[in-house]
Amino acid sequence: MPESPVGSLGTEVQMPLSRITVLDLTLARAGPTCVRHLADWGANVIRIEPPDTGGEDVAGARHGFDFQNLHRNKRAIRLNLKDPEGHAAFMKLVATADVIIENMRAAVKHRLKVSYDDVKKINPRIVYGSISGFGQDGPYGPRAGVDQIAQGMGGLMSITGLPGQGPVRVGIPIADLTAGNLLALGVMTALFDREKTGVGRWVTTSLLEAQIFMLDFQASRWLIAKDVAPQAGNDHPTGIPTGVFPTSDGHINIAASSARLWERFCDTIQKPEWKEKSEWKTQKGRSTDRKAINATIGEVTKTKSANHWIELFEEAGIPCGPIYTIDQVFADPQVQHLGMARKMQHPELGTEEVVASAINISGYSKDIRLPTPDAGTSTDEVLRSVGYTDAQLADLRKKGVI
Repeated sequence: MPESPVGSLGTEVQMPLSRITVLDLTLARAGPTCVRHLADWGANVIRIEPPDTGGEDVAGARHGFDFQNLHRNKRAIRLNLKDPEGHAAFMKLVATADVIIENMRAAVKHRLKVSYDDVKKINPRIVYGSISGFGQDGPYGPRAGVDQIAQGMGGLMSITGLPGQGPVRVGIPIADLTAGNLLALGVMTALFDREKTGVGRWVTTSLLEAQIFMLDFQASRWLIAKDVAPQAGNDHPTGIPTGVFPTSDGHINIAASSARLWERFCDTIQKPEWKEKSEWKTQKGRSTDRKAINATIGEVTKTKSANHWIELFEEAGIPCGPIYTIDQVFADPQVQHLGMARKMQHPELGTEEVVASAINISGYSKDIRLPTPDAGTSTDEVLRSVGYTDAQLADLRKKGVI
């Protein structure tokens, strides 16, 4: 994709969201995931963090792989929202902002007087995005929530892992990430709505809602068919055969669950007689005899290498693929072609690579425009933009407000 023009401050002046200013009050992962979408596509994101208190700092964590990947393409300021002068400065920023994103516990934003009800009095056009553990209200509204709790309460851990293994968490913080992704979608929807109505909205989601949403067909399997999904391990819960099969040098994934693919698979693997087995002719029959089918296929696939089978099945149009470790993921030629690792130039850390956006928009580059900022690097610049003088900034810094 062609690169977008770069402005005098290093920001791309024609990115899709360049006219949107976002105040980032997020912590941990779910909220920053939302903001990262907005930042990656050009929003003017101002991350607001408390002043340095002289205690244990997060510099080590800040310069670590997680923080660097989450907080690129934004500026950062220090501002004490608990101080009246700090709160006043925040409200000056609110007056000209378009979006606020937060994932505090429900009561905290009200205590700080930065809730939607507070800010819409200053700027009725503001779109306010919130992520909580379990919702903004209701019996669990006040509770703190983290990803693994949502994975458990949202049903995911009951269907993950090998049959009879007991509950297993997914290897990524999927509730956090999904909540962040969904909030970004909700915020963009509210911004689109604002073009018609002229007013902002409060957009909310929670880790629990996001996790239940991600159950998808497993949820509708219960809601409509009243069928409680069990653990199925590496096997697809309804499409047989789809799963992990051994090779002479490791394992591969094969997905040949439809009637057409099953017949083609049997011919490709030179086992045409499997098509004639009455109990394997239908999806229902193959599902009932899943263990026997998987074992029989495994006896064949383990005789050749993964690459042998992948090339053979690809030629036959049967979905298949290797099972990579993460280093192998980024060494794969297709992943490299997609540009899923992007270089970022950090003033202290040098050249780093971070995970690219998975969204592609014709005419725009996904390159990293701004490195992940150190705390407070843009405090003076941002506050000057809303009218603070150098003398006022010096006074606020002396008082510990910034």
